[in-house]
Amino acid sequence: MGENRWVGGAPGGAEEPGGSGIVPNQVLGDLKKNAPLAKLVWFKSGGTADWLFEPANLEDLTNFLSALEPGTPVMALGLGSNLIIRDGGVPGVVVRLGKPFSTVEVKRDNVIECGGGAPGILVASAARDAGIAGLEFLRGIPGTVGGFVRMNGGAYGREVADILVDCDVVMPNGAFLTLPVGDLEYSYRHSRLTDGTIVVAARFKGEPGDPEVIGAEMDRIAEERENSQPLRTKTGGSTFKNPPGTSAWKLVDEAGCRGLKMGGAQVSEKHTNFLINTGDATSSEIEGLGEEVRRRVSEKTGVALEWEIKRVGRP
Repeated sequence: MGENRWVGGAPGGAEEPGGSGIVPNQVLGDLKKNAPLAKLVWFKSGGTADWLFEPANLEDLTNFLSALEPGTPVMALGLGSNLIIRDGGVPGVVVRLGKPFSTVEVKRDNVIECGGGAPGILVASAARDAGIAGLEFLRGIPGTVGGFVRMNGGAYGREVADILVDCDVVMPNGAFLTLPVGDLEYSYRHSRLTDGTIVVAARFKGEPGDPEVIGAEMDRIAEERENSQPLRTKTGGSTFKNPPGTSAWKLVDEAGCRGLKMGGAQVSEKHTNFLINTGDATSSEIEGLGEEVRRRVSEKTGVALEWEIKRVGRP
């Protein structure tokens, strides 16, 4: 299959599947053209993917990517938190890891092996049931393994860099690699993984613990999130990275942005580091509001807030 290439208007630039490139029976998963993405992201806004691919398994994914024309944009999509899909849509291929990539398995020596599509709450719950402590904070990360491994996600004083052993990734050309944590060169909410790299699995290591104590900590995290964050709104999670020595929400508040609106987008009254879609906000309104908040914070405090939410696609 490695010699097949999309040609023309399909991924990489060519005809519909079934032309001279890949034929349908060579794709085991679900492949859709001009697929709406708004329903798949927390903000419930944004355009379409040129192509949306949900692979049936790892081999399906590697075969598909290896058959793309070199240079075709590839983007992984998890739960759709911490993400703005711009209104012009996403070029190339969006890969969504579904149920085949959502497994969680307890290994020896307090290690949990997880698929890239597994949500944080599932990983934390499996660790609790196995008496593995140290992964409780994953209960507070609204995303999948693939997303928080890529961005070194963290919450409640811990981050992925503290627990990751290694991860399996598929490159945009279909190559499969296993990378130890040291190769990711983690820093605050950042890794060296390139945009088109898809994290398909990861191993996390904890320490022996009491399931009741672990469960109590997870409950505390859940309650704290419920009380402090606008979880029941259309939001994207934490908008800006915390600058050294302070919290982004405090700077946003000091700049008078609590409740600030732009069209259907608003700075949350409950937690000012959250933007919300009050109804039918466009992605341009949400992103534009974020940029206005950055401008006001810079003007008021001299601090240049950095986006934590990833913004992708055509304006």
